[in-house]
Amino acid sequence: MERREEQPGAAGAGAAPALDFTVENVEKALHQLYYDPNIENKNLAQKWLMQAQVSPQAWHFSWQLLQPDKVPEIQYFGASALHIKISRYWSDIPTDQYESLKAQLFTQITHFASGSKIVLTRLCVALASLALSMMPDAWPCAVADMVRLFQAEDSPVDGQGRCLALLELLTVLPEEFQTSRLPQYRKGLVRASLAVECGAVFPLLEQLLQQPSSPSCVRQKVLKCFSSWVQLEVPLQDCEALIQAAFAALQDSELFDSSVEAIVNAISQPDAQRYVNTLLKLIPLVLGLQDQLRQAVQNGDMETSHGICRIAVALGENHSRALLDQVEHWQSFLALVNMIMFCTGIPGHYPVNETTSSLTLTFWYTLQDDILSFEAEKQAVYQQVYRPVYFQLVDVLLHKAQFPSDEEYGFWSSDEKEQFRIYRVDISDTLMYVYEMLGAELLSNLYDKLGRLLTSSEEPYSWQHTEALLYGFQSIAETIDVNYSDVVPGLIGLIPRISISNVQLADTVMFTIGALSEWLADHPVMINSVLPLVLHALGNPELSVSSVSTLKKICRECKYDLPPYAANIVAVSQDVLMKQIHKTSQCMWLMQALGFLLSALQVEEILKNLHSLISPYIQQLEKLAEEIVVVVLQQVFQLIQKVLSKWLNDAQVVEAVCAIFEKSVKTLLDDFAPMVPQLCEMLGRMYSTIPQASALDLTRQLVHIFAHEPAHFPPIEALFLLVTSVTLTLFQQGPRDHPDIVDSFMQLLAQALKRKPDLFLCERLDVKAVFQCAVLALKFPEAPTVKASCGFFTELLPRCGEVEPVGKVVQEDGRMLLVAVLEAIGGQASRSLMDCFADILFALNKHCFRLLSMWIKEALQPPGFPSARLSPEQKDTFSQQILRERVNKRRVKEMVKEFTLLCRGLHGTDYTADY
Repeated sequence: MERREEQPGAAGAGAAPALDFTVENVEKALHQLYYDPNIENKNLAQKWLMQAQVSPQAWHFSWQLLQPDKVPEIQYFGASALHIKISRYWSDIPTDQYESLKAQLFTQITHFASGSKIVLTRLCVALASLALSMMPDAWPCAVADMVRLFQAEDSPVDGQGRCLALLELLTVLPEEFQTSRLPQYRKGLVRASLAVECGAVFPLLEQLLQQPSSPSCVRQKVLKCFSSWVQLEVPLQDCEALIQAAFAALQDSELFDSSVEAIVNAISQPDAQRYVNTLLKLIPLVLGLQDQLRQAVQNGDMETSHGICRIAVALGENHSRALLDQVEHWQSFLALVNMIMFCTGIPGHYPVNETTSSLTLTFWYTLQDDILSFEAEKQAVYQQVYRPVYFQLVDVLLHKAQFPSDEEYGFWSSDEKEQFRIYRVDISDTLMYVYEMLGAELLSNLYDKLGRLLTSSEEPYSWQHTEALLYGFQSIAETIDVNYSDVVPGLIGLIPRISISNVQLADTVMFTIGALSEWLADHPVMINSVLPLVLHALGNPELSVSSVSTLKKICRECKYDLPPYAANIVAVSQDVLMKQIHKTSQCMWLMQALGFLLSALQVEEILKNLHSLISPYIQQLEKLAEEIVVVVLQQVFQLIQKVLSKWLNDAQVVEAVCAIFEKSVKTLLDDFAPMVPQLCEMLGRMYSTIPQASALDLTRQLVHIFAHEPAHFPPIEALFLLVTSVTLTLFQQGPRDHPDIVDSFMQLLAQALKRKPDLFLCERLDVKAVFQCAVLALKFPEAPTVKASCGFFTELLPRCGEVEPVGKVVQEDGRMLLVAVLEAIGGQASRSLMDCFADILFALNKHCFRLLSMWIKEALQPPGFPSARLSPEQKDTFSQQILRERVNKRRVKEMVKEFTLLCRGLHGTDYTADY
């Protein structure tokens, strides 16, 4: 085959003449790609090489590039070209050349078994692709043949080299199947064939793993191979021996990570829950890791504790229902639950001293859902067993939610503080969920603890403990109706007794009072217990958000009981407004609060207070929207139009007008409907004159509330098309000076896709330009803008199938999006944004799997992309991991975080703790 230049290949190899694709020119282009400092030359070389790989000449130069005298980078390109030809252009290969091609690949793999590992892997992938295309008819016993050929004694390569080459081939075979372009009917046939061939693989893996003489490198490859094969949904009972061997290998530090991956992948198969007996056998194996787990925690070995926790959570989270069904084994499952509880409460502060506890939170949701899904009798039995467990969980979570000492917290990076904030939100969500199982007794439990803490004279209490208990109350009161709780009066009485000496504690006190505002409306006599605390906090800029939002809630919920306090509230508010203690957004919140308050007063009182409040501030017009009815607003509308006709070029006036109507829309909701056409027309004029983020935000509100109603769709569609056209023009002129506009535009697009995808069906909407602008926005340095752009793509990608223009643009330009995402992960974006980019990868994998499997291999192929620190093997591993995970978004986020650390050269360093 090497000598036959007439080998079939891809037609249309590109602009370069076919004769240019010679070995010499390929080598020159590769040298240019690797070593030329000029980026334009590198890009040209890369494009030319991609054309070369799909040209008919690739069959000729690929084999020559694999010659022993070539450097690994050149050999790697030759192997990659072979894989591309086999995987994409299989139909061009005559059937009478299958065996010749197979034999040559075997020969090359044998040769590279003692050579470059990255070239060996690409050759194995090429042979795997060939095997999948030939199975089952043209090569019925492919896997068994591979095992037999590599075990032959007459090979020139030593036994260990042959063994590692065989294991590499067997590892990439299932991975190549997962990403292959086989037609659906062929996929079914090949999957069935591989399931049968599993019988030739697992005995070999068991033998190598349990054989004392097997070197560590072989055993590690065995574990990776097993991990790869279980992705084919091999029956769990067939994996028993290998899973047990993997558990034994956890004691070997060199094999630990590979063992964890293998066990977790085997346990997490969707089909595994059918094999209850095997699952029951796994529980003692997991429980047997507790000593190793405690030792790891004691030694500060975060990687070991993290891995063992992953195993315990994988068994519990994926199979809690199946294991709960085995009532006679309730004690062993309870022991597993307690082990996961230990992982939840692992010592240290997240994310600085530990990163394990967050893995467990979803398990507690799953377990609770499964318990509450049983029929009444069985549910009662399990409630009796697990209510104490969930009360213990509450204690553990509140302990984990505690802030570190002020001194320690001062050393945390901003990334660490943000991760801790998100972690506390996750704990808050979990506590709210747990309330469904524990009910009012949970509030009593928290109140008793807080009461004992605040009234005890035996020892001084820490502000962290108090804050955490209040945070627990706040978490529940924000979403659960506590109006009938008998402990809230006592809590309101306790709050003034709290010695507030810390900003975090003061914040939580404020938010707790805000969460109880509806209760205060039903019990107005208690308002005076907490209102002085809120008014005092208004003067502290560090408590700006919590104090102002709490006052706003009280004024909204309790406005008819506030007249006795109105003069004091207005005086304090006016004082802080004049001193400019708060930012503009908080000032606007404060004016909203005063709008609620004044609306309940007599007309004379309203006018007297309004005069002193409104005169210094144009944006205070916004407060009128709080209680104005639509009829009055329609009368005011004409006045505003007159103002705008003279001040349309004044950005402040435009922003104030937008603020008025945004609050009006939010307050009046459907009652605002008669004014939608007028407002759409006005908004269009305003945005065409001076594009501003506030106009886009108001457009987003209109889309959210009215776009789904047929009567309002035409004016909203016209406005949507107009602001999109103006913004696209802004992008052409250079959008870098307007990150706020780009941010709001991305949010508008996401809202349109969420509420009314039909907006993207309009022929006048340039979906391609919108897509390309959003890709550009991913590269902005401003984090909010990047987050908004990621949010747009996570709304867009699920619409590929239902909105034809969206599907078309993803097909055409999706690779550009993927490259931008990989560039960001590679180091161009802040690490704090990695979850957002992981969401895009997850959406691509879930909704565009076939395209992603093609794009990601192409995109990661150029050396140095997305980071010069990555080896081709690391890039292959990442792409295979991503393509395998189409269900668990959390796992994709973990993969992206690991990969970005590798890209930045931070993996295994002290900086890893930033995650």
